[in-house]
Amino acid sequence: MKISRGLAALILTLLFQTTLLAEYLYKDDVIHNPNFNIEVEKLGKELYEKTGISLRLVMLRELPNDMNIAQYEKELIKDFSEPTILLTFAELNSKVDILTNDASLYKYFNRKQVLSPVASPVQAFLMAAVYANNWEDFKVMSGDSGGTILPLLAGKAKDNQQKGKYSGSMYNGYLDIAEQIAISKGVELENAAGNANKNSILVVKIIFYGIILIGIFMYIKRKLFFRRQKLEQK
Repeated sequence: MKISRGLAALILTLLFQTTLLAEYLYKDDVIHNPNFNIEVEKLGKELYEKTGISLRLVMLRELPNDMNIAQYEKELIKDFSEPTILLTFAELNSKVDILTNDASLYKYFNRKQVLSPVASPVQAFLMAAVYANNWEDFKVMSGDSGGTILPLLAGKAKDNQQKGKYSGSMYNGYLDIAEQIAISKGVELENAAGNANKNSILVVKIIFYGIILIGIFMYIKRKLFFRRQKLEQK
């Protein structure tokens, strides 16, 4: 079958565009949403242009047989020569991980914080108060918060909302890493979340956890009241 020059040029153009679109959303077997693709690409491209660090998002339906997520990342990251950070999600395996091809890149962002299963310091404190076995455990658990992926992934969603939950949580983590790198490098990302949006989220968190603290205070006050009554009756 003979292919005309025009058709050949069109095929090459489409292949080239596909490669460009897949540069930072490096693999997507889950979302398949053009808008999600565009947002990741815009942020990833800007981050690379301003810092020289390539942040790539990998969205897998399932990990290959006989491979855990760390093994998969180690194989994949061999393909990149420039400073690269992989943020990888495997849907059916319920796994999220971050790997770099240069250990020095970890100094630009807090991997433990991004992957924390706990979102807020208040929640971390409450969990530590309930589950810590000793003071050392309490200090570790109460300081483990700020997660921007796992708390959202853990939320319940209807079947038709699963992709929205996945895209929202993974983009939130991608954005968190990108912003931390930008701050470390002393640059500003135009495609990152604005301060107004951050402040709105902060206000909501303050109100929400303020209500929780008030509830805890009232519970403790009520328990002390009944305990005092029992002592007086004796």
